[in-house]
Amino acid sequence: MRVLTKVSLIAAAVISLSACQKEAAAPVAPVLDTDAAKQSYAMGITVGKYLNSAVEEHKKLGLPLASETMVRGVQDTLAGKPALTDEEVQKIMTALDEQFRAKQAEAAKVKAEEAIAKGKTYLEENAKKPGVTVTASGLQYEVITAADGPKPKAEEKVRVKYKGTFIDGTEFDSTEKSNGGEPVEFMLNQVIKGWTEGVQLMGVGSKFKFTIPSALGYGDRDVGPIPANSTLLFEVELMGIVGEEAAAPAGDAAKK
Repeated sequence: MRVLTKVSLIAAAVISLSACQKEAAAPVAPVLDTDAAKQSYAMGITVGKYLNSAVEEHKKLGLPLASETMVRGVQDTLAGKPALTDEEVQKIMTALDEQFRAKQAEAAKVKAEEAIAKGKTYLEENAKKPGVTVTASGLQYEVITAADGPKPKAEEKVRVKYKGTFIDGTEFDSTEKSNGGEPVEFMLNQVIKGWTEGVQLMGVGSKFKFTIPSALGYGDRDVGPIPANSTLLFEVELMGIVGEEAAAPAGDAAKK
C-alpha cells in the first residue's frame, strides 16, 4: 500500500479517537472499563503498530523516521494544533512517497541482479553433474525413476506429485505441504514453461528432477513465496494422464 494511502487511513483513525484524549496527560495504565475505552485503546494500538511498521520499512530503505516526532504529530493533531498546514503535509508526504517508491525500485533491482547471478552460477555448476541433461531452452533435468508409461502432450491434463525448492534447498511448495500428500491435476499448457516442457519428457510412473531457469519459471515477477528471477528446483512424479488408461506400473510411482 502506498504511503499516502496508509497515512489517510491513520488520519481517519486519529480523528475518530475520543475527545478526552486531547486533554493533558494520559494515565500511567489505561482504564478499559467501557466499550468506548476499549475501542479507543484498540484504535491506538492499531495506529501504534502502523507507526512502528512504517519506521522499520523506511529504515530498511535508508529513510529514517523519528518515532517520537511522529507521536508528537499525532498528539498535536488531537489537540488541534498541528505545526504544519494540510497543504504542507500533502507536499511533504507526496515527496516521501516518491522517495520511498524510488528506494523500493532500487532495492528490487539489486535483489533481482543478485538472484540472476546466483541462478546463473548454480545452473552452470549443475549442468556439469553426471546424469543432468540440458535442453535447447536451458531446462535441466535428471531422471530419478525411469518408467515406460505414455508421455503427455502439452494440451493434456496430468496428475502429479511434486516438491519445489529454491537453490539453497528451502522448500516453498509441495503436494505434501499443500495437498496432504495427494496428487494434483492441471492442464500442462497452463503452467510455467519449464513444467510444460519438462513433464512432456516424462513417461507415466517416472520421477524427474527439474532445474528451471527463471526465464522458464516466473521471470521478473514476485509470485507468492517465490521472489522474482528465482531459479527453481522441482522433483516431479508423473502419476497419470487424466482421461487416459495410463496408470503407473506397480511400484514405479512409489520409488524415491
